[in-house]
Amino acid sequence: MAITTTDSALLRLLQLSSAALPVGGYAFSQGMETAVEKGWLRDAEAVGDWLAVQLQESLARVDLPLLQRALWGARARDFERLWYWNDYTLACRETAELRLTDTAMGAALIKLLENLAIPTPRPAPAAHSFVTAFAIAGAHWQLDSRAACHGYVWAWLENQVAAATKLVPLGQSSAQRLLGQLLETVPTAVDNAQRVADDEIGASLPGLAMASVWHETQYSRLFRS
Repeated sequence: MAITTTDSALLRLLQLSSAALPVGGYAFSQGMETAVEKGWLRDAEAVGDWLAVQLQESLARVDLPLLQRALWGARARDFERLWYWNDYTLACRETAELRLTDTAMGAALIKLLENLAIPTPRPAPAAHSFVTAFAIAGAHWQLDSRAACHGYVWAWLENQVAAATKLVPLGQSSAQRLLGQLLETVPTAVDNAQRVADDEIGASLPGLAMASVWHETQYSRLFRS
């Protein structure tokens, strides 16, 4: 199937990547709340470094390569392949909190797609990764793989900067400058993701994993764990 970025597909990508999409991404800080609590993130520069490392060393090596493979499986209706990469994605989540973030958002997006009369493959796995659900929607709306990767990164990045705006805190102008700086690095991350082979998918960010684990028992929390 030849996939092109039509006006309709672009609008669907904007819908799928919007903060208004009711999937609950705003409820999770993905370890950032503890990083702020411990004084690791005190200003916009530190937040920028925190997110840039995740983008290049985690999303570009895990989420984006897996999103591409899930898209291929969904387009081909190869559900055995789709569910294989779904389980692989969940296995890459290093903590209970990061897995919960993925599965809660995945379940919410699958429910939304069904409410929009968009068919979701059956039989379904025990839990949907948000990556998989995003790919199912992307395949249905015939989104270009590269465009889908940009949309996925935008959804993650916008939620993370919104969390930093509340937690550090950052002013609105500072948050927008930070978004602008990080957006310049997104094409490189997407390019790098294209070159990741199947047996190279995976990454570990110990600081992020520990922040996520500690967040589960943090005394005072704004975000879900």
